[in-house]
Amino acid sequence: MEHNCANSFTQDMRYPFDARAVAKRFRHAAIFGALDSLNPGETMAFVNDHDPLPLLAQLQQRYGAGIEIRYVAREPGNIAIDFTRCA
Repeated sequence: MEHNCANSFTQDMRYPFDARAVAKRFRHAAIFGALDSLNPGETMAFVNDHDPLPLLAQLQQRYGAGIEIRYVAREPGNIAIDFTRCA
C-alpha cells in the first residue's frame, strides 16, 4: 500500500495522533478530519493497539494516491503508521 511521494518533509511537519485516546465511535471521523487538515508533505504519526485494516481500505478509497501509508511498527498491541499527504 505504499506510494512514493515526491515531497520531502522535516521533523516539524509530523503530527502525532494516538487513536487509543479517541472514543471508538468518533475514531474514524477524527482520523479523516486530521488527514484532511494536513498539507502536502505533512505526516500524521498514527498509533493504535490493533492493525486498522478496514480503515486503511477506507483511506485508499477516499484519498487514493493522495496519501502515502507506511508502517513504522506492526506488532501485536503496537501499531504505528505514518500517513503522509501527497500533492
